[in-house]
Amino acid sequence: MMFRAKTLAGSSLLALMVCIGSGVAYGQQATAGPRGVAAPIPVNVDITWQDLLGADQNPNNWMLYGRTYDNQRYSPLDQINTSNAASLIPVAIIQTGVTGSYEVSPIIDNGIMFISTPWDHVIAYDATNGKELWSYTADLGYNTLCCGPESRGVAVVDGKVFLATLDAHLIALNAYTGQVEWNIQVADARAAFSITMAPQVYDGKVFIGTSGAEFPTRDFVAAYDANTGKEVWRFYTTAAPGQPGGDTWSGDSWKTGGASMWNTPAVDTARGLLIFATGNPNPDDDGSVRLGANAYSDSIVAVDAKTGKLAWWYQQTPHDVWDYDAMAPVVLLNVKNDQGQEVPAAAEASKVGQLYIVDRQTGELIRKSQPFVMQSANMWTQLPLNGYVNIYPGAQGGNEWSPEAYSPKTGLMYVQGTNESWQYKGHTDETVIGHVRLGGVLQPITPDGPMELGEPDVGTTASNTAGAIEPSGTLSGIDVNTGKIEWQYHSNYPMLGGVMATGGNLVFAGEFDGNFNAFNATTGEKLWHFQMGSGVLASPVTYMVDGRQYVAVAAGGNAANGNNILMKKLGLNFGDEIGIFAINPAATRVN
Repeated sequence: MMFRAKTLAGSSLLALMVCIGSGVAYGQQATAGPRGVAAPIPVNVDITWQDLLGADQNPNNWMLYGRTYDNQRYSPLDQINTSNAASLIPVAIIQTGVTGSYEVSPIIDNGIMFISTPWDHVIAYDATNGKELWSYTADLGYNTLCCGPESRGVAVVDGKVFLATLDAHLIALNAYTGQVEWNIQVADARAAFSITMAPQVYDGKVFIGTSGAEFPTRDFVAAYDANTGKEVWRFYTTAAPGQPGGDTWSGDSWKTGGASMWNTPAVDTARGLLIFATGNPNPDDDGSVRLGANAYSDSIVAVDAKTGKLAWWYQQTPHDVWDYDAMAPVVLLNVKNDQGQEVPAAAEASKVGQLYIVDRQTGELIRKSQPFVMQSANMWTQLPLNGYVNIYPGAQGGNEWSPEAYSPKTGLMYVQGTNESWQYKGHTDETVIGHVRLGGVLQPITPDGPMELGEPDVGTTASNTAGAIEPSGTLSGIDVNTGKIEWQYHSNYPMLGGVMATGGNLVFAGEFDGNFNAFNATTGEKLWHFQMGSGVLASPVTYMVDGRQYVAVAAGGNAANGNNILMKKLGLNFGDEIGIFAINPAATRVN
């Protein structure tokens, strides 16, 4: 065992650097191929299917992506609270050895932490001290990505760890050793299918969805038998002729109409529904080749979890030409409708910068929130074929993929937001399977010009900055019964990665500049921060081991949508860290 003292940039706190076990040590790089498992340490993890159904009654663990099937990302733990949050200290800072865009939400059971890295390594750690227990490296094949690489996490149940990969595979690992139990191909990566979401697990099945809608794909959500990997059902996210919404695509455009599923679905266990959000139609900007509303793109969708049969859908942006995906996890909760009656609802904070809340039984809209980001007067402008238009929010939102959190104690939904202008121009692209088909130019732009993403004509558009704004971010507490923003925190850079709320009346969220923060959930007051050394753009979790509450979060920055340019401006590099925090024992005794 070896500990190395490390002081993180901008922090007065001393972090413990933990370099243990058979995986990647401090200063080393991850190997390109599978490492296998070298003398794995026994792992005590025993999550059952029944445990997951009762996850809300097990506050010590974080066993699902959203902690519970409703994706609320709320923990009732309150040992860390508004009175002592300022005494949080790092108990371990893990360096995985794999740098990149960390978007992972860890799974925790019995003091064991499971994480995935941007390149689909899976590593099990002791969640109290960062000691590595085993590691696995996916043997990735060909992959082509619009906005990666990244992995948002794994699912764990019945002695298995499930990983969805960049090359569109679904893999089951032995939770105790990291060895592969089965590995199936979900879709053809040569046709630009990929998977970046954390799988969902329910009722003996593993649920995943494909990404690829910046390319001519037909994306889908599918269920697989957790024991064998055999496909149980498949639901395509573009409606075909004869299906509900099938008349909303012109010609054969539905066959390559995109509509990715970027994030982990919620499960309404009482109704047996899998509820998820879908992304933009393809081509992103050229609506002339796909006339109509383009169901089920940019929607909140509910299907039967046993059969995949469509129950309902609500479309946020019909005939989208601005890349306004619905990318964030759907959150299940109860809200009051306009008649004051409490009804079961589903909510998603979208790229357009508003929280959409629909009736979970019918899919009908209950309300939209006040905008949580700036919205330009021309945001719904049809794209010009000659010249450019700058609008905000753009293709990064609003809220992009970042998970929301809901606190039943405050009745507030906590949502991150990005204020950022994007430049658009429409044109028609040739359709070649496996090749990008945007149908135009879309790129972030500041008053100083485009952010050099290598889009067509980027060198000739520097003067077209009319209406462009400097990037910034928000964290908002939104009353779900009124849609009103009760408080809002402002950041100098886009806020993304995810939020967590706790019974200690706290909200945890990271920032682009490397700060990891704790806020008062009622007022939005910042109570504590810690500088991680790279952008904290991942989802925090909390758990308790041997009577001590911990908070964990990943930090690594983000390369998508020009964010690497912002990182350079801040002097930040990509990172590889998982921070584990708890109350300083020397502080006033915790509750």
